[in-house]
Amino acid sequence: MGNLNFKGQHKEAPRVVIMGLDSAGKTTLLYKLKNNQQVETYPTVGFNVESLEASKYGSLTLWDVGGQDQLRSSWKNYLEDTDSLLYVLDSTDEDRLPEATAELENVLNNVHMAGVPFLVLANKQEMPGALSLLEIKNRMRLDRFNDRSWELRGCSALTGEGLKEVQLALERLLKISVNEKKKNL
Repeated sequence: MGNLNFKGQHKEAPRVVIMGLDSAGKTTLLYKLKNNQQVETYPTVGFNVESLEASKYGSLTLWDVGGQDQLRSSWKNYLEDTDSLLYVLDSTDEDRLPEATAELENVLNNVHMAGVPFLVLANKQEMPGALSLLEIKNRMRLDRFNDRSWELRGCSALTGEGLKEVQLALERLLKISVNEKKKNL
């Protein structure tokens, strides 16, 4: 696992939590980012943890947490010491967008998430009928989260389209998070 050093202090690799409703594509995204491979996935029961090499930070630790309804009550257990949140949504599942929005709000309202930057990934953009980024931004009312840095990016975990931009956006948000932590040391 990589290390970050600031002001002479040792710190583990930045911690990124990946959350979203079931079938959003979180695990597919994780392994596409890690190995640039498409893997056969099954509903995640619990979590997957992987390291990802990042140009600015050495290694990141990514926690991919299962999104089934019965698992969401345990999401709070994964939030402590989070440096950034990747919130994945299925941009073709218009009916579940209100549910996805409510769950994002629940996560961001957790005491451990105060000020933590987040990245909303509108996955499955390659599919016919996918909602546009502007539509997602407006329907989720993302502008109301002015207490922290956030970005919205479109991608396809299946084809890999947009994942380079996702990784760059994540690194920008981690830089903000790391700088905030430096100030508090």
